[in-house]
Amino acid sequence: MSALPESLPPADPAALQLDRALQLLQQSGRDALPGAPGSAAWLQAVIDGLCEISSRDALTGLSNRRAFEAALNREIDRVARSGEPALLLMLDIDHFKRVNDHHGHIVGDQVICAVAECLAECVRPMDLPARIGGEEFAVILPNCPPAFGQTVAERIRQRIEQKVITAGLSLRLGITVSVGGAYAPQWVRSTPALWTERADLQLYRAKSEGRNRTCLEPTPVSNVSAEEKGLLFGTTMPGDLE
Repeated sequence: MSALPESLPPADPAALQLDRALQLLQQSGRDALPGAPGSAAWLQAVIDGLCEISSRDALTGLSNRRAFEAALNREIDRVARSGEPALLLMLDIDHFKRVNDHHGHIVGDQVICAVAECLAECVRPMDLPARIGGEEFAVILPNCPPAFGQTVAERIRQRIEQKVITAGLSLRLGITVSVGGAYAPQWVRSTPALWTERADLQLYRAKSEGRNRTCLEPTPVSNVSAEEKGLLFGTTMPGDLE
């Protein structure tokens, strides 16, 4: 494989067929790009802008599912290496279908954006809030000790509960969410799917117990599943995953 040249000549934007890319950047509010069109700085700004767009949810501006899954993989690796605790919260807007059915999708979008704003207000810069589905959200919280997990989850739930959506002269709509949370196994090479499954189980418990509540695993998981044993030792016994 030949090495890439240290520098590239200025490119012709027309030859690269960048019209669609520039249109997307303009629609996202990135009108001014540094440098002369075709210069290295200009092309880098185009690439950076497209990468940013591809990782963001268009409606809320939060990380999208693609970015969330990439961050989840990185955090699983970090916890396995460092042993530091990491909490995953899964959130679901309660009775969201009723909002769309009774008030329309425009109000539904307002509700989704309001939840996203609350999440962004409640987390640290190091945390990653994401919209992973229609009315589904998730938050990855690195280095979040178990002693603080319930407090963090409750702070998010209460902030959303206090939010009121107004539309027109008469509509005042409250929002609630159900929250489930689980910690990544420490010092164990787990998988994003197993971690997400644990958080989803707690989310299901929160919804089945009446919604508008938080349910976290009582303690960080200490039991290692058969799949995690296989990842840890590099082998999987034939009957382990049955």
